[in-house]
This record gives sequence, structure tokens and C-alpha cells, in this order.
Amino acid sequence: MKGNRTEKRLFLPRYALILYGIAVFSLAVYLVAVLSPSFAGWFQGTVAVAVRFCLGHLTGVLPFSLAEILIFTLPLLIALLGFLAWQRCTTWRNMGVFLASVLSVVSLLFTLFVFSFGAGYHTAPLDERLSLPTNDVSAEELRATAVLLAERVNQAAQGVEFGEDGFSKMPYDLQGMNERLLEAYGGISQKYSFIPRLGVGVKPVLASKAMSYTHITGVYTYFTGEANVNVYFPDYTLPYTAAHEMAHQRGIARENEANFVAFLVCAESGDAYLQYTAYLNLFEYVANALWSVDREAYKEVLRSLSPHVIGELRAYDAFFEAFRDSALADVSNAVNDTYLKVHGNKEGTASYGLVVDLAVAYFKE
Repeated sequence: MKGNRTEKRLFLPRYALILYGIAVFSLAVYLVAVLSPSFAGWFQGTVAVAVRFCLGHLTGVLPFSLAEILIFTLPLLIALLGFLAWQRCTTWRNMGVFLASVLSVVSLLFTLFVFSFGAGYHTAPLDERLSLPTNDVSAEELRATAVLLAERVNQAAQGVEFGEDGFSKMPYDLQGMNERLLEAYGGISQKYSFIPRLGVGVKPVLASKAMSYTHITGVYTYFTGEANVNVYFPDYTLPYTAAHEMAHQRGIARENEANFVAFLVCAESGDAYLQYTAYLNLFEYVANALWSVDREAYKEVLRSLSPHVIGELRAYDAFFEAFRDSALADVSNAVNDTYLKVHGNKEGTASYGLVVDLAVAYFKE
């Protein structure tokens, strides 16, 4: 009788027990990071840097995005799991072992999240680390910042080539862009110690046109360490988006902070096209905020832009029309909004636009 009872016990695979144990430890680390910004900053700048460095360089040898391939094969993996479940789950005990094995993979993903990226949501805010005094932004401050950015955009546009379609032309390919951004990040890393030098760039998304229907221009996948960019979008969006995803890759988790780091990297790069994309992308955020509070001031600032810049914005508006009303965009926005709120960004996807506060503080200095 005793032997029969032993056979019916649920024995989990050893690897599952190990992964569960690591996941419990990871949860403890994450909770400490949530409660202590100083610990989160230390962890993100030491342990997590090492993990992101290893992941980025391991997947960096591949000429394609491993994360994209995994997403493409996800339906096949789900079907395979279903087949295995049907084959093996002949008893409640076997079903328990199977589910425990599947959950151990989930626990591994959680561990990777904590040890590579998660603490970044709980570090001291970027404005503190940059010593920027952020306060409530007034309509006049928005107007002044928009005017200044319009001047910078016009100046930068003088060194940029524009096509007959209205779009500016990036004077190098993706590899050239990567090289310039890595060089620019090297300078930023020397200036700001919390931004590490990783030596890993971005990868193009193979299904970029399909991705455009989700309105996603780039994504950082923490479980592969890859910064991925939608290359179907116009040239002027690519360097800024790439710099944004590379900021995530270097541990800047919050979206508004990644936006601002992307601006700093491109603006301080010394490269004419990177500077143009920095000022134009930041101008769009600030101008959109100005539109919501003072439309007359917005129209006045817009009229001050050079014909080439106006042409770029109009060309983008025409380009985006094909993707504007997309059900996929609604789904991806809802998923991203939930993800951000779960990790402490109460504004959700609206947090991208909070870069305006950092911009106003930066140019007010």
C-alpha cells in the first residue's frame, strides 16, 4: 500500500524545480528594486548590464532578429505543445508534470526580465539623474520650447538632402546608421555614467510593413537582448527610433526617458542627419502638446518651419494614412498600455509623450 501511494505522488522534473527556485529569488530581487530606487539603480547598472551585454552579443552574431523568428514560430510552438499535451496527459499526474514543465519556461522568462531589464522601471527618474528641475509645464513654456526646436530643426535641415516625394534621405544604410549611433552612444556613456557602453546596435524587422499596421516603429526584446526597428517607416524616423530602442538595450526602461536619451544621443552626435532627426522628432512631441493647449500658438510655430520640413511632415502624414485606421494598432496599443501600467507607468502608452516635460526642463536650463 505504501508503495502504491508513492507512485501516485507528483514528482516534478529537477530542472523545473531549479527554475522555480531561481524565479522565487528573482521575485525577491524585483520586490527590493520596487521598494528601493537606489538598489534598483545599482542592480540595473551592474548585474543587469552584464546580462544585457551577454544577451546582446550572443544574439548579435545573427544577421536577423531572433525575437522576430520566435514570434513567427509561436503558433507552431503552441500547436506542438497542444500535441504533446494530448499525447502525454493521459493521467492527472502526467498533466500536472506537463503543466509544471511549461510554467518553468514562463518562470525562466520572468527571471530574464528581472535580471536584464525589470529594475529599470524603478530607478531614480531621469530628470533627477540629469539634474533637470521638472515642474508643471505652462502653455508659454511649451510655446517657447516649440519655437526653439523649430529653429533647431530649420538649421539642421540645411545639411540634409530631400527627395521629390518630400522625405529627407538618410545618407547611409542601416549599418552606417548603426555605426554612427554606437559612436554617439560612446560619447553619451562617457558623459552619463548610468548609460553603459554595450557595443550592440539595432536589427531590422523582416516583416516591417506588416508591423506598420500595429503602429509599432521599434521594440526591445529583453529575452534576446535585441533592439529591433521597423525599417518600412520613413528615413527620418529610423535613427531616433533606433536610438530609443538602444536606450532600452542600455537599461533605460521608461518610455519617456528612452525618448529623451534618444534625443540626447542623436543631437550630440555631431552627425547632421542624426541631429535633424533628433530635433524634428522631439519637435513633434512638443508641438502636439502645444496643440492641445494653444492651437493658435501651434499654428504660428508651424508656419515658422522651413518648406522642406513642412514637406517632410506632410509626406509622413500621407504615408501613415494607409495604416491609420488599423484594428491591429488598437490591440497592440492595449497590450502595450497594460504592460506599461503593470510595471509602474500609471500613464501607460501616454508616458511616451512625457518626454515633453524633460524637453522643456532641458531647454529652460
